[in-house]
Amino acid sequence: MANGNPEKNKSLESWIWDAACSIRGAKDAPKYKDYILPLIFTKRLCDVFDDELNRIAAEVGWRQKAFQLARADQKLVRFYLPLVPADPEQPVWSVIRKLSDKIGEGVTTQMRAIARETPLLQGIIDRVDFNATTHGQRDLDDDRLSNLIEAISTKRLGLEDVEGDIIGKSYEYLIRKFAEGSGQSAGEFYSPGEVGEIMARVLDPEPGMEAYDPTCGSVGLLIKLELALKVKMKASRRTDYAPLKLFGQEYIPETWAMANMNMIIHDMEGQIEIGDTFKNPKFRNRQGELRTFDRVVANPMWNQDWFTEADYDNDELDRFPAGAGFPGKSSADWGWVQHILASLNDRGRAAVVLDTGAASRGSGNAGTSKEKTVRQWFVDHDLIESVLYLPENLFYNTTAPGIVLFLNKAKPRARQGKVFLVNASQVFEKGDPKNFIPEAGIQRIADTLIGWTEAEKLSRIVDHAELKKNDYNISPSRYIHTSDAETYRPIAEIVEELAVIEAEAQETDKALREILKKVGL
Repeated sequence: MANGNPEKNKSLESWIWDAACSIRGAKDAPKYKDYILPLIFTKRLCDVFDDELNRIAAEVGWRQKAFQLARADQKLVRFYLPLVPADPEQPVWSVIRKLSDKIGEGVTTQMRAIARETPLLQGIIDRVDFNATTHGQRDLDDDRLSNLIEAISTKRLGLEDVEGDIIGKSYEYLIRKFAEGSGQSAGEFYSPGEVGEIMARVLDPEPGMEAYDPTCGSVGLLIKLELALKVKMKASRRTDYAPLKLFGQEYIPETWAMANMNMIIHDMEGQIEIGDTFKNPKFRNRQGELRTFDRVVANPMWNQDWFTEADYDNDELDRFPAGAGFPGKSSADWGWVQHILASLNDRGRAAVVLDTGAASRGSGNAGTSKEKTVRQWFVDHDLIESVLYLPENLFYNTTAPGIVLFLNKAKPRARQGKVFLVNASQVFEKGDPKNFIPEAGIQRIADTLIGWTEAEKLSRIVDHAELKKNDYNISPSRYIHTSDAETYRPIAEIVEELAVIEAEAQETDKALREILKKVGL
């Protein structure tokens, strides 16, 4: 990513957040993200369209003619906007800015007109009704909407005003700020940027590769992959490379719209589908089989408990192999990992964020655990390359640390039969409201994972025999203690594991009672 001028970056980020806060202040801004994001996105479209009109006008003599030419041949511009000011010399955005009566209705009408002209924007900027009411009261009244439009109007976002990388970075900043105030729902659309950067650097994408996120949220993890490729190409002084082909699927319609806006404002192109990936993955080949990719990144919602054994047994895409399959009702984490594995081509690599318990639940306990059985299958098939244990309080919907599981379907011979574990629980700085990994920490963790570099209190190469001895516990915190005093696993991890064991025991008892009932006992 281009660094640009730090002060310019800061001022744009401050402006974009101040604009968002113009409705009712910072505390309430996240509640209105579905109004704010499309308006800032549209402001960028308007200002870029203005720049393109000015370029055409420089050739033909005046802007009125430029409007006519752009309408007649929409290929002259990237996004044609049917917003024509009464005075063609006025900015295109002025059509929205000068609305003075029934503003909510007027904005909605203009957004829908833009979407009708540009199929790529349909369902993205026209899904919000700026005139919507709840119990007879406007969700966003005209006064506040007018304040928001005026705040957005104070800065130009055209091609000459702000680089694509900078507007993309600032838009991502706005999404992060919304996540800070959105509590539990934030996990549905945002993954911490530093986690995404580590994943992208380790996966090391190559030009032209196909990358996929089955739970893409605001599409931040895919964007991080493309930005990592840009950095690598810039370092090698290559300018004639093919960008990544980006694919994602998102379940929540509003988040799907956010993902598309985020990708477009980053000047990236991709295909984002809408729907439940677990039950109906949209990316398939001509034979109806699951499509496979070079790289997969994901941060699925942790410990989903609404998928049943029938969802696994009835799968027609061979995503859940014999010996693995159903990981238990209380957590679908390893169900998602199986979907991700099935979505990798023969040389594919993946990075997936999971709850820490996914690395250890069921290990060291009497009897069997379905989740441990699936984890063992992945170890025995030598598909796990690395496991990264993250610092706690990074994620916006939990204080739990989380892990990143790295898969590789073509592990180098020297790494076969081994797993690289990194305990980065101490590599962070305190933040408000969340902790963060500084740039030096991101680089240290990424370099360690890429090089399989062992370091005291940070990383270890562990062979499969040792993992088997520890009952297939793959949590780095089990093998790497970050201080002399830390000789026990985190209490939260143990408590969560006990809860899962109890749930599995109840499930087994219920099944046993049903069997006994059938035989008359």
